[in-house]
Amino acid sequence: MSSGYVAGRWREVGRRRRDGHTRGVTTPEPGRGVDERLEAGILDLLEQRAHGATICPSEAARLVGSKDGWRDLMEPARKAAARLVATGDVEVTQGGEVVDPAAARGPIRIRPTARP
Repeated sequence: MSSGYVAGRWREVGRRRRDGHTRGVTTPEPGRGVDERLEAGILDLLEQRAHGATICPSEAARLVGSKDGWRDLMEPARKAAARLVATGDVEVTQGGEVVDPAAARGPIRIRPTARP
C-alpha cells in the first residue's frame, strides 16, 4: 500500500482550516483506532506540504486529539512515525539528519522518504 493511497483513503481524518488551525477527530470511529488515525494524519499532513517539508509529531497529535488532550498523543504519534519508517513511507530526522526513531531522544521531525 503506498502512502498516497493511505493518505487519500483517510483524508477525512482532518483538514487544515484557512487560519492554520486543524479540526481533530475527537469521537471514536468504528474500525479506526488512534494509531491508524495518527499514521493517516502524518501521511495526510505530509501530502499537504511542499516537497521535502517536514512535520512535527505534535501536528498529528493535534489533528487526531482533542483541544486539551493532544499532549497525551505525543508518544503514540512518535510510535506511529516509527511504524511508518518501518514501512518505508517516512524518515525521522533530528537536526536534518535521518535517525533511528527508537534511539531518538528529544524533538524529532518527520518527512516523506525520498523516492528514486
